[in-house]
Amino acid sequence: MYTCGPTVYDFVHIGNLRTFVFEDLLRRSLEFVGYKVIQVMNLTDVEDKIIRASRERGVSIFEYTEPYIRAFFEDIQSLNIEPAEYYPKATEHIPQMITLIEKLLEKGFAYRLGDSVYFDISKFPKYGRLSRIKTGNRAFSRLDADEYEKLEVGDFVLWKGKKEGEPSWESPFGPGRPGWHIECSAMSMHYLGPTLDIHTGGIDNMFPHHENEIAQSEAATGQTFVRYWLHAQHLLVNGERMAKSKGNFYTLRDLRKMGYPYKAIRLLLLSTHYRNPLNFTFEALKQAEKNLDRMLDFYHRLKEYQGGEGASETQIEGLIARKKDEFSQALADDLNISGAISAVFSLMHEINPLLVKGTLSKDEANSVLKVMEEFDRVLGILEEKENLEDWVMSLIKEREKARGKRDFATADRIRTELLERGIILEDTPQGTRWRKKSSES
Repeated sequence: MYTCGPTVYDFVHIGNLRTFVFEDLLRRSLEFVGYKVIQVMNLTDVEDKIIRASRERGVSIFEYTEPYIRAFFEDIQSLNIEPAEYYPKATEHIPQMITLIEKLLEKGFAYRLGDSVYFDISKFPKYGRLSRIKTGNRAFSRLDADEYEKLEVGDFVLWKGKKEGEPSWESPFGPGRPGWHIECSAMSMHYLGPTLDIHTGGIDNMFPHHENEIAQSEAATGQTFVRYWLHAQHLLVNGERMAKSKGNFYTLRDLRKMGYPYKAIRLLLLSTHYRNPLNFTFEALKQAEKNLDRMLDFYHRLKEYQGGEGASETQIEGLIARKKDEFSQALADDLNISGAISAVFSLMHEINPLLVKGTLSKDEANSVLKVMEEFDRVLGILEEKENLEDWVMSLIKEREKARGKRDFATADRIRTELLERGIILEDTPQGTRWRKKSSES
């Protein structure tokens, strides 16, 4: 399974995270029914926006992207997104991209123009089959930018000849850097082979990015590139496209500063079918928080329940089997998450009165608890996990290096960043210690 990861020029926003949570739901659902999943998620750490921003800041692209890469991993960990097996960076797989471009040149699907190399879409008759974009009778165009109008069809760049002030790598075509589209083909096939079972991404990736991936991959290998494509629809905010200019642009950090828990954010991003637009509103987020509280309250009551004296008023095992079947069938129906969550709340509705009356045995309560934990293998919102230590310690080490260099601005920034995440640092003669911020702190 290959999932298009972030372009690390900024913090990921909730629209990105909606796609990442959908991909996590897909992975967890496959694992729930017994599949072993090998997932690759790329990190695009060289492209036009990154180059422009790093030049404006006067740093290398590596210095510029590193904080955003770290923030990305913190965000997906906070949302309890299962880690992929591989997170390849584009800049670390340039040789694989060059090899793929050489193969396309050799087979006649690409051509050189100066130090740049382009894919000739006229040589690939199946171009447009994924997005249903028609390419006949088009005016010739050659596309160099990593971003361009979504409906513009043309030969796309595989290798960009070196430009003044841009990072570059040596290649048989001359110094330069890869185009955006070649990255995913080279990295996905490097880790997963010429044919992938599943490829996912946001709907905005379908054209041109995924269309171009198909063309260059199948032209090079002569094999089917992907068996199944899944695309998540857009996230809207109050019915509008999210944009900084509209003041409706949110990152995970923005929502946490407003006091919303990570689990409620995950539940909201999870709760709309991936092929439908998700309309983000704060009313919906508050409702997700209420639903989360109901589920957590039920879960903890089950864990604390000591058992009743009388016999149960219902056949618990049969009820559990029906709700588990409803949950599984909903997921099997193109990830019908609404149906799956409905099965969970239906089970809660049946069991809660028995908990209140005390007519549930301890064994029966444990059976319900067990199936709730099975459901949570997919939902990922009940279990309490302590995943902080690794990234906290890495930041503490980074801060200590900065202090050793008398770079107190960086040291203070890291302290502030940790404090915003609820982590308090204490500098002692024995070294720096950390603790979670309590509600009274």
